[in-house]
Amino acid sequence: MNWIEAALLGLVQGLTEFLPISSSAHLRIVGSFLPDAADPGAAFTAITQLGTETAVIVYFWRDIVRIVRAWFGSLTGKVERNDPDARMGWLVILGSLPIIVLGLLFQDQIESVLRSMWIVATMLIVFGMILAVADAIGRQERDLTQLTYKHGILYGFAQAMALIPGVSRSGGTITAGLLMGYTREAAARYSFLLAIPAVFGSGLYQLYKTVSNEGLAGPYGLPETALATVIAFVVGYVIIGWFLKFVSTRSYRLFVWYRILLGLALYVLLGFGVISA
Repeated sequence: MNWIEAALLGLVQGLTEFLPISSSAHLRIVGSFLPDAADPGAAFTAITQLGTETAVIVYFWRDIVRIVRAWFGSLTGKVERNDPDARMGWLVILGSLPIIVLGLLFQDQIESVLRSMWIVATMLIVFGMILAVADAIGRQERDLTQLTYKHGILYGFAQAMALIPGVSRSGGTITAGLLMGYTREAAARYSFLLAIPAVFGSGLYQLYKTVSNEGLAGPYGLPETALATVIAFVVGYVIIGWFLKFVSTRSYRLFVWYRILLGLALYVLLGFGVISA
């Protein structure tokens, strides 16, 4: 049964990681309906995110190689510091600092009290409404060549909000991007690139802890977690392409309504004791 559960959770991770609906919230919710009604846990969530983030690297491989080369070139003087790709390298590093610092400072709370289903439901609704406002009033005039260091830091703090299940890493950064005037596609692309250092750092750290903890990532062993990670990679790769095409021509209204309705449904289920907080 653990293999089937892990496979299902890997599918959920792949489907939801890049959409502004919070993959960690969905893993938490789906876990509540599995036979053991167990929270998959922060470790399992972080490790399976290695799969979806590997999908980002494969999908954006040419962009990433170009950015890395330009960034290293700027260190040696072979590339100008104001080169767009070199600057993007610095912006990804700068934007990753908030989530790294806050993740370390509040690690105990992230792995315990912040995983309450009441918080998940509230964050789904609140940040769904914020995304709706951002999508409605955002000027959508800027592309990634106009990304500034100030905006990179603001993107970083928006990403750090995703440490709370229900906020959504992509949702937080995309919302910030829209409010700062970036196009929907530009905000989504930078969101995906910005997540790479943070997700790999968190995932590899949790993998190390799991190996040290008799190979258990929450209720699942390493083999089951590996299966979930592979499934998340395959499904996530497909979702990236679909999502970028979707937001290039349509608004985020579908995801806003989904977040609000899911949050309200959770309130009802919690209130009637169908699921445990």
